[in-house]
Amino acid sequence: MQRIQQHWGLWLTLLVITVGLIGVGLTRVNAGLYQQTVAKVTAVKKINHTATTDEFNNKDATYTQWVTVKVLNNRHQGHSYRLKNTYTKSQAMDQDYRVGNQVFLRIPSEKDAAITIQGLKRDTTLAFVAWLTLALLLLIMRFSGLMALLSVTLNAVLFYGAIQIDLATNGGHLYTLFGILAVIFAVLTLWLVLGFSRKMLVTLGATIAGTGLAVIISLIVFGVTHERGVTYEAMQYVTQVPKPLFLVETILGSLGAVMDESTDIVASLFQLQEERPDISPNQVFKSGLQIGHSIMGPLINVLFLIFMADTFSMTLLYLRNGNNWGYTFTMNMSLGMVQSLISGIGIVLAIPVASWLASRLMPREVTAA
Repeated sequence: MQRIQQHWGLWLTLLVITVGLIGVGLTRVNAGLYQQTVAKVTAVKKINHTATTDEFNNKDATYTQWVTVKVLNNRHQGHSYRLKNTYTKSQAMDQDYRVGNQVFLRIPSEKDAAITIQGLKRDTTLAFVAWLTLALLLLIMRFSGLMALLSVTLNAVLFYGAIQIDLATNGGHLYTLFGILAVIFAVLTLWLVLGFSRKMLVTLGATIAGTGLAVIISLIVFGVTHERGVTYEAMQYVTQVPKPLFLVETILGSLGAVMDESTDIVASLFQLQEERPDISPNQVFKSGLQIGHSIMGPLINVLFLIFMADTFSMTLLYLRNGNNWGYTFTMNMSLGMVQSLISGIGIVLAIPVASWLASRLMPREVTAA
């Protein structure tokens, strides 16, 4: 029976992958589904380029090209247009178009108005990345991968709903809304990945406790220091009060890191007790500490690298435009560093919490499978 289930599971996985790959290919011929005008680049000819150097000695080059496009949908379908496009070598704010690209066009109703390219049609790239992620999950993890994907999808839907509620209430219940959302995230994710079990409940308790303690400690530190050095003004595009949004970001970011670590520790301890049913609670607790110590460093470094990658481009932009390191750090990196430190506190605290909960709540006797 197990071999039959594995056989059907393999065929179902191959079917999903094949259908997904066909779907990726169909994004190249779906222009009729768009209300915007879609066109295909059929020819490109570069006209000239000019080297530029600004006051900070940043060097770039500006290129001009003729782009011939053929409209694929709407009332202008089949028409071809020759457009001039200017872009820079850095392509920070513009785009170099190549033959085969599909683009969005703006064709004004006025007869003498200029036709312009509004940007690339990127659905094929997005669909391919989504298909590749799904294919790898199904091929490597099978059912567990499907549950992980389902949890991410449901969490994204819940997050979207929470943002809509926040916009409708103008941030009036931000802490309550996203505090409840964080708990729902944890429950839903662990339930789908681990199933409803004692292991899931222990991991959930460790996750909520570690995250909650880290946030409480950070609030105490903020109160004692009067938030000196926490530059909320760096959140330049926020239209709500920045402090609550910063704390909500911190809670959600810390939740993921603490959940990851708690899952590793608790799963390892449950496996340890299955192999050694006579192990004592104190030995379980000490083993959990040892496991936590071994994964704490890499996990904190992962958080730091994610933080660095998130700020890297803007940091270079500030430095290349005459700003010193102090101002650049304040405006781009200080809030992220604070969030990383709070997450690090949660990671450290989750080790004894997860180990203690596992040592006390695991079944005393485990029947070997």
